[in-house]
Amino acid sequence: MNKRYSALRHFREGLRGHSGWGKAWRSPALKSTYDVIIIGGGGHGLATAYYLARNHCISRVAILEKGWLGGGNTGRNTTAIRSNYYYPESAALYDMSLRLYEGLSRELNYNVMFSPRGMMVLAHSEAEMEIAARTVNAMQINGTDAELFGAEDVRKRAPILNFDRDARFPIHGAIWQGRAGTGRHDAVAWGYARAADALGVDIIQNCEVTDVIREGGRAVGVNTNLGEVRADRIGATVAGHSSVLAGIAGFDLPIHSYALQAFVSEPLKPVMDTVAFSPAYGTYFSQSDKGGLVFGGALDRVPSYGQRGNMPVQELVVSGLAEMAPVLAKVKLLRHWAGIVDVTPDSSPIIGPSGVDGLYLNCGWGTGGFKAIPAGGTLFAHLLATGSHHEVSRPFDLDRFRTGRLIDEGAASGIAH
Repeated sequence: MNKRYSALRHFREGLRGHSGWGKAWRSPALKSTYDVIIIGGGGHGLATAYYLARNHCISRVAILEKGWLGGGNTGRNTTAIRSNYYYPESAALYDMSLRLYEGLSRELNYNVMFSPRGMMVLAHSEAEMEIAARTVNAMQINGTDAELFGAEDVRKRAPILNFDRDARFPIHGAIWQGRAGTGRHDAVAWGYARAADALGVDIIQNCEVTDVIREGGRAVGVNTNLGEVRADRIGATVAGHSSVLAGIAGFDLPIHSYALQAFVSEPLKPVMDTVAFSPAYGTYFSQSDKGGLVFGGALDRVPSYGQRGNMPVQELVVSGLAEMAPVLAKVKLLRHWAGIVDVTPDSSPIIGPSGVDGLYLNCGWGTGGFKAIPAGGTLFAHLLATGSHHEVSRPFDLDRFRTGRLIDEGAASGIAH
């Protein structure tokens, strides 16, 4: 079923009308027991299952997805991939992910369309340039590539931007990360699904978890609309519904869920070959391989599970784009959507035990979930396989909210980009 993709095979299939392609992954029946259950079949859940099988030789794994693969947040983001974070703990996490993305297509034998086109975080005043210089210094100390751009450097990379001196926020420079870029969101999910399935993982779609089974204070399984299933360990990777699952399991999480809107325009000829983000305008954008401008901005600040978003945020984001690049003001909007993101008080993720024995958490990514999929999966697989933290995930344990050792990345992730 799951044969290796190659240029030669594609040529051969073309000669026979592409009739020999099999399904990318199986649709198995749900078994009654597994070694590990993963609740949530988004990018992090699929990556966790893949790394459990590849790195730890644990393949009796079930991924329980209440919808279809790529139908949640993994297919509802703006595809930016970066590691331009300030604190060492965050830099280690997100740069691990970026490094894994750089070789992911080859590893998975699936083109995730990673495009290292670079990213600029614009500075619009001398004060912002001073902060940008400090951020660049911190990134370099943390071992992440970074460069401080002046206005002319920005112009060379993105001449489409507004360099008018009378602009509401004139461009003084930017933080540049050349290794950053974009990837194809659903291709990441499909690539991990195909690779995990090839290693024996069961992917169960349209399987909604309705209850967590606890015996003697320990989580030993779950009830679903397809029946009961048990396992030694359970991992939860359900993004914006993390607090809902916690409620089912009988505990609370320091998380609020918000809608995060994204937009894509009609296709254009190439006008933008990098990613640009302006904190002042509250907007960021890039151009996809199909020609559409992919852009977004701030969270809808009222907690919600609505995947349509609200008009005031739409107006703010679209007007910000029109001011960042006035030549785009008359471009037509093709569609917009929203994902539901889970935001913690310090805007950093939670990776670790839930407090209920046998149940582990990968959540709280807020606006940073897509860019962190390979690292999140690697670290969560390590936790589920060994019962202990990887050195990179240890600072993100839920316990930090008790000890006060927060990792406040609100400046880096408070706006989606």
